[in-house]
Amino acid sequence: MLTIIGCGNLNRSDDAVGVLIAQRLQKYLAQYPHSHVQVYDCGTAGMEVMFQAKGSQQLIIIDASSTGSQPGAVFKVPGKELEDLPEPSYNLHDFRWDHALAAGRKIFKKDFPQEVIVYLIEAKNLDFGLELSPIIQHSADLVFEEITTIIRQR
Repeated sequence: MLTIIGCGNLNRSDDAVGVLIAQRLQKYLAQYPHSHVQVYDCGTAGMEVMFQAKGSQQLIIIDASSTGSQPGAVFKVPGKELEDLPEPSYNLHDFRWDHALAAGRKIFKKDFPQEVIVYLIEAKNLDFGLELSPIIQHSADLVFEEITTIIRQR
């Protein structure tokens, strides 16, 4: 099973890119069904990422990044490089998808995806807003095309 998870905040302009790609992939799969692929919009819920990924062989996460790189830059990173156990906290809002990768592997062991790829798209604008910047929309289109190719090859 391939699980694809889009993360982000729909109210923060370019931060919505992962969610919007996931929603577009859901429409694609409705038109071209693949029984071995599931797509989730997990928004900003890191804990949900951990549970949706459980039982899959392969996991793809899509999110915006803010690293100071060129807006629209796409980074395709092995999940192992981004796994990070959270600091002890009583606030689930602090539990992000990078924490979900580390915690899911620790908790679910072999029932957690061994192959994890993360697509990060460098944001231009993270202010309140409902539209993607044009450069981010272009990058989103490229990532969508690459992921639909992965789906077709499975």
